[in-house]
Amino acid sequence: MAILRRQSPDLAMMAPVKDRYWLHILLFVVTLLSTAYTGATVFIGRAEAWNESHLLLGILSAGFVRDGLVFALSLLGFLTVHEFGHYVAARRHGVRTTLPYYIPSPLIGIGTLGAVIRIREQVPTGRKLFDIGAAGPVAGFVVALGILVYALATLPAPEYMFGVPGHEPLLQHIARTGDFPASPLPGPEGFRMTVGSTPLYWALSQLFPNVPPMYEMYHYPMLFAAWLGLFFTALNLLPVGQLDGGHILYAMVGRVWHGRLARGFMLLMLCSTAIRIGEGGAAVVSDYLPFLADAPLVSEFVLWGFIGGLMAMLLRRMYSGAPKLVLLATAGIVLIAALARAAGPQVTQFGYAGWLLWCFLLVFFIKVDHPPVLYVEPLTRGRMILGIASFVIFVLCFSIKPLYFA
Repeated sequence: MAILRRQSPDLAMMAPVKDRYWLHILLFVVTLLSTAYTGATVFIGRAEAWNESHLLLGILSAGFVRDGLVFALSLLGFLTVHEFGHYVAARRHGVRTTLPYYIPSPLIGIGTLGAVIRIREQVPTGRKLFDIGAAGPVAGFVVALGILVYALATLPAPEYMFGVPGHEPLLQHIARTGDFPASPLPGPEGFRMTVGSTPLYWALSQLFPNVPPMYEMYHYPMLFAAWLGLFFTALNLLPVGQLDGGHILYAMVGRVWHGRLARGFMLLMLCSTAIRIGEGGAAVVSDYLPFLADAPLVSEFVLWGFIGGLMAMLLRRMYSGAPKLVLLATAGIVLIAALARAAGPQVTQFGYAGWLLWCFLLVFFIKVDHPPVLYVEPLTRGRMILGIASFVIFVLCFSIKPLYFA
């Protein structure tokens, strides 16, 4: 992801800032180790690679190193190409920028929160902004697609899962049939983490044998890394603020339409969030406020009041200075969530509470609007085609429910 620094044109005349190569290399190495460790233990978790009773022995085992490095190198390969796509495009246009900063995250997530470059000056023209914004996700997508095709083409037989502890009903089914079950089997492991399929992943998965179900695919290091490549590509191409998709959209349609379309997409994410929160009804409130278990009407009031207040808080930041619009949008989202709940699972399946975190990040940190460029200019026909292709990539990589428990 490329983040622009808001500054005046005069600051662009400052002397170049030297890159701290040692810092970028250190962050890469730490992120590599963090991603390898987290991937091999938390997600892949094969018995030959991990043994909780012998921590040091497990970390030094060949299986641990193999699975961890396959996952980490595949994922960081995608991230590196993505960020250097931005970097090369910026340098080609003479725009000062940093090398990629890799963000290790050993305690949460997948061992990394991604990577980012910092553009040190205001991008002078819309065409340069477009080139810098589009270069990263397009280059990264090509790598993620290549990793995905290779991972699917080299999938082992379902018996591979025998190396993963637990999952007894699944393993018994595989031993009996030699294939994965058509739907999840009940078992002692409780809720299963499930990653959401995307149009591209689903289409390619139909062409290859031995494709694991989405609730088990993260045990396959390269396949999971490829899915994460699609996931990060879609997140970066969200047409909002200073995300890559926001850069591309701003360069294509200008400030006014960027603001309208970005807010429109934010409203869709808020609707999805409200649908998921409202799906459980009074039971959701009773779980957290047990003293209201015998007062379902009060619980319903509390639930919809909470949803309305949450939406209003975010919408107030999105539509600053337009209280009537905030009130109208809040009422509309609450109404849509209520109608979705009444319609049943066919509609509530599109609800996903995970978008709430992204809405907070976009509204309070990344911002919904895009900073201006110095000179507005129309894009060439080739750039417009590439821009449309970028949003086609977004649709192919997007999942309405990227990660959930079932």
